[in-house]
Amino acid sequence: MIENLTMENSGAPASTGGDRPTVMITNDDGIDAPGLRSLVRVLVSSNQFHVFVCAPDSEQSAVSHSITWRRPLSVKPVEVDGTTAFAVSGTPADCTSLGISQALFPSIPDLVISGINMGSNCGYHIVYSGTVAGAREAFFNGIPSISLSYDWVGGRSNVDDYTLAAEACLPIICAVLTETRKKTYPLNCFLNVDVPTDVRNHKGYRLTNQSRSIVKMGWKQVTSENQGGKMLSTMTMETNSESDSNSDSTAAKQDHLIFKREVRGSWVDEGGDMDYSCLQEGYISVSALGALSAAEMDSQAYFQKWLPTVISSAL
Repeated sequence: MIENLTMENSGAPASTGGDRPTVMITNDDGIDAPGLRSLVRVLVSSNQFHVFVCAPDSEQSAVSHSITWRRPLSVKPVEVDGTTAFAVSGTPADCTSLGISQALFPSIPDLVISGINMGSNCGYHIVYSGTVAGAREAFFNGIPSISLSYDWVGGRSNVDDYTLAAEACLPIICAVLTETRKKTYPLNCFLNVDVPTDVRNHKGYRLTNQSRSIVKMGWKQVTSENQGGKMLSTMTMETNSESDSNSDSTAAKQDHLIFKREVRGSWVDEGGDMDYSCLQEGYISVSALGALSAAEMDSQAYFQKWLPTVISSAL
């Protein structure tokens, strides 16, 4: 069922006066990314929150929920106005785990926000997303969390849109903290929010379901490693066409092959309540996610019949 959420009645901050709630920010684009910095500025300027930042020291797009296990992490204090901030040599999930551990900050945050990501995170791309993983890690530890993404489109978007996206999501942030304070907020899910490209003229919030939309990618052999390109987000690819003049001769001397990803189309899961479709229609998509993706009911029914046949044939 589709539900429109209005900006009115969005609630107040979880705490008022001197007892302001604490919000921790992470992302996968890196601590210097304009999306994170815009979100921080909006939260700090509202004077409603204590803000911590614990984010990767470099871009970590599309790392999914990977964690660092075999080596220690390097952590460096960073100057981010109005906050206590650290840059971490790890993944978004690492940053969230460290940030909520009380090893860096004096308290556990009331809310973790991951973003604002450069590019949308809908459909199957939620699985790839480091941004979503930053929020999911907080959810694993019983802390309310939100992943925020902006549907950046080259030639149409600019850095000011991140500020508008943060302002558009502020009522959701405040409402979550209000419900958390009242102990009425569900802890068996976390929120994934995607803001449309034309954020100035967005149509409001739409409660959506995760779709099966995906960008189809393949592989292309190239002659030089500097043709490998740069991943901008889990939904957007930008390739670097620069190559040195000696690439062909260099490749001839190499004893290995070099491949890069390339976009080969997309598949969109149409539907009135699907995240990607609603985003493209101009709505702010709000999806409640869990830790696991269960198989659809028809698949469950199939395997209920199928598994006994496997067992009987093995006897």
